Amino acid sequence: MGTFDGKRGLIFGVANKNSIAWGIAQALAEEGAELGFSYAGDFLQKRVTPLAESVGSSFIEECDVTNDAAIDELFAKVGDHYGGLDFLVHSIAFAPREDLGGRFVDTSREGFRVALDISCYSLVALAKRAIPWMPQGGSMLAMTYYGAEKVTPNYNVMGVAKAALEATIRYLAWDLGKEQVRVNAISAGPIKTLASAGVSGFRKSLGYVGSVAPMGNVTQADVGNAARFLLGDWAQKVTGEVVYVDGGYNIMGAPEMDSLEG
Repeated sequence: MGTFDGKRGLIFGVANKNSIAWGIAQALAEEGAELGFSYAGDFLQKRVTPLAESVGSSFIEECDVTNDAAIDELFAKVGDHYGGLDFLVHSIAFAPREDLGGRFVDTSREGFRVALDISCYSLVALAKRAIPWMPQGGSMLAMTYYGAEKVTPNYNVMGVAKAALEATIRYLAWDLGKEQVRVNAISAGPIKTLASAGVSGFRKSLGYVGSVAPMGNVTQADVGNAARFLLGDWAQKVTGEVVYVDGGYNIMGAPEMDSLEG
């Protein structure tokens, strides 16, 4: 028997087989979870549908997380299909490509708004609609990155959005704890995904982090394993936390001296 047998949850943010959200989905499916998927836009449907079907999902729905009416419609379908939820995974982030390179000071007003809306406020909007379907309590998990805490060149407005997301995690944890709903985040090391491809200089950053982190770079599967813990019954009193799954990169103050020679 799996540790998630009988548990039902929604996963937002799968774009293809390389997505962090897909690594989480695979880990939860291995534990027996019943998974529903939401994708953003028709162009992703062809990628998400076969992946979702491969783990036995029968709930695959489009949802524009910038549209409250669309979110309401999605959760009405959730109620009809499942009647209740045990967990929700938020792996959604977006900023205009032109704002993910160059100087942060040149971020456009519209780019800032879009990044904060999609990458941060969407969690609030989804949590609000999910709560009525978690009468026995549950767990929510979002994805963040070290660029929320320290400057990561070219991450720019996304770093600000992730900082807001981490604060949102704490405020939601306070709000929803009374209803026995936990809210946490995983701060993953850099991983090659469709989203990371839009960040200028990502390949160089990936190589650097891999050389500095005590345990090297991480994979989608590593994040999925941490998600099993945070979304599962083992973490019943863990809430409002940002858990680093980055090979230990966040503990480092400077690279090894030998690597600086020459």
